[in-house]
Amino acid sequence: MRCTLGVDVGTSSTKGVLVSDDGTILATATRAHDVQRPRTGWVEMDAAIWWDEFVALARELLGATPDAEVAAVGVSGMGPCVLLADDDDQPVRPAILYGVDTRAGAQIERLTAELGVDEITRVGGSVLTSQAGGPKIAWVADEEPGAWARARRLFMPASWLARKLTGAYVLDHQSASQVSPLYDIEGERWHDPFWERYAAPIEQPALAWAGDIAGNVTPAASELTGIPVGTPVITGTIDAWTEAVSVGAHEVGDLMLMYGTTMFLVATGEETLRTPSMWTTAGAFAGTRNLAGGLSTSGALTAWLKDLTDADYPQLLAEAEASGPGARGLLVLPYFAGERTPIQDPDARGVIAGLTLEHTRGDLYRAALEATALGVRHNVATMRQAGADIRRIVAVGGGTQGQLWLQVVSDVTGLVQEVPATTIGASYGAAFLAATAIAGEGAAPLITDWNPVTQTITPNPDLRPQYDTLFDRYVRLYSATADVVHELAADQRGATRPTTLSEES
Repeated sequence: MRCTLGVDVGTSSTKGVLVSDDGTILATATRAHDVQRPRTGWVEMDAAIWWDEFVALARELLGATPDAEVAAVGVSGMGPCVLLADDDDQPVRPAILYGVDTRAGAQIERLTAELGVDEITRVGGSVLTSQAGGPKIAWVADEEPGAWARARRLFMPASWLARKLTGAYVLDHQSASQVSPLYDIEGERWHDPFWERYAAPIEQPALAWAGDIAGNVTPAASELTGIPVGTPVITGTIDAWTEAVSVGAHEVGDLMLMYGTTMFLVATGEETLRTPSMWTTAGAFAGTRNLAGGLSTSGALTAWLKDLTDADYPQLLAEAEASGPGARGLLVLPYFAGERTPIQDPDARGVIAGLTLEHTRGDLYRAALEATALGVRHNVATMRQAGADIRRIVAVGGGTQGQLWLQVVSDVTGLVQEVPATTIGASYGAAFLAATAIAGEGAAPLITDWNPVTQTITPNPDLRPQYDTLFDRYVRLYSATADVVHELAADQRGATRPTTLSEES
C-alpha cells in the first residue's frame, strides 16, 4: 500500500504516522522524552534523541504495516532551536530550544544596541526576543568558547532529520526567518553582513521551502530505518507551521491555534506586518508571511497541576466544569515559564490571585484553562491591532481532545473555532507535505479531502460580559505584579537545579 511517513519531534515526545494516499491514518507511534533544565531559564535537549526516536518510530510503523510502501518522508520539529554541530555533524553541545529558553538576555540587549531596533526589524521583521535564534548563537560564542571553536553547522530538529536521512544541509525559509537577525525576510535569503558578524564560523544552510524535496534516503539511513533507498525526503519546517498545514489553516486570513505543551498561534497573510509584541516570519510557502505568537505554557501548566494534585485529567476536567465560568473568583497569570507574546517578558512568573481556603483543585484547574484562553485573547487582539486580517480560526493539537478547554477558549475570546477530523498534529501535516511533494502536476492532494472540518465551537454570548471583565483584570494583574515577580525571577536565576544522570550523560 502506497503511503507517506510523517515524523515530528516535539517538546515532550516524537510522533510518527503512516498515511495512505487518501489521507487515511494507517498507523501511529509515539516516543516520550524529557528536556533538560540545568538552570532556571535554560531548556535544552540532546539531539541524539531526535534521530534515535525517528529510527525507532520508523521501524515500529513499518513493522506494524508490512504492506506499506513508503513513497516519501515528511519531517517536522519544534523550533526555532539552535543545534550547532562540527565538521563531522557531531553536536558541540545540547540543542538550545525555542522561546522557552531565556538564557540569551544579555546577547539580546547587546545585539539590539549594536544593530539598532529599526535595522533589526527592517531586515528580519521582528525585534529580538527569547524566540530569536541569533542571540542564542551569540550566547554560545560568548559563554562556551570551546564549543564555539568547533561549531560549523546549524540545525533544527527537522533539518537534523533531513541531514541524517539524506546528507543534505538545508533549512527551510520559515525556520530561517526565526534565526533573527540573520535572515532577510523581504529578500528571502541569509543576511550576509549580520551572518559574518555573529555566525562567521558556521556554514550557511541552503534555503528551501518546507515542502521542497531536500534529498533522498541514503543506503546508511535505509539500513537503520527500513525506509527504501532513494525515497524522497522533504525539507520540513517548525511544528506549529506543519500543524497549520495539517488542518488547512495556512491560507491567507487563517489563524491556527495549536493546543500543546505550549499554545502557539499563526496568522497567515501576504503582507509583512511588524510589531514588537509578536513574531514576523516567512510563511511555510512562497508568497506568504506570518504573524505568530506563543504562550510559554498551556498544556505544561495543566500537566503541572495534574501532577501536583495527583488527579487524572477526567477528574480535573469534571471538577473544572463544575467550578463554572470565572473559577469562583480565581484569576491566574499563566507565566510559569516566563512569557513570550505579547508581553515578551522572560522574567514574568505565574500568579494565582483570589485564593481562599474554600477553593478546590477544580477551581484551580478551571482558572488555568481560563488563563490560557485569556492569553490567546491577548495575542489575537495584538495581532489585529498590528493589521492582521483574521477571518477563520482552526484548532489543532492534543488539547483539542478536551471539549471543555475548546469551549473555554471560545467563550473567553469570542472566537468561533473549527476543529477538523484529525488533530494528531504536525506529523500528519508532514506526511501531507511529503505526499504533495511527489504528486504529479494537477494531482496534488487537498487537505480538505484528507482532513475535513467536523466540529465547530461557538462562544456563549451570555458569558461575554463576565469574560470582558476578567480580561481587563488579567491585563491589569500583570502590570500590578510585574515589579515583584521580576525581583523573584532575579532570585531564581541565582539558584541552580541539581544535575541529573541524564544531564551528565
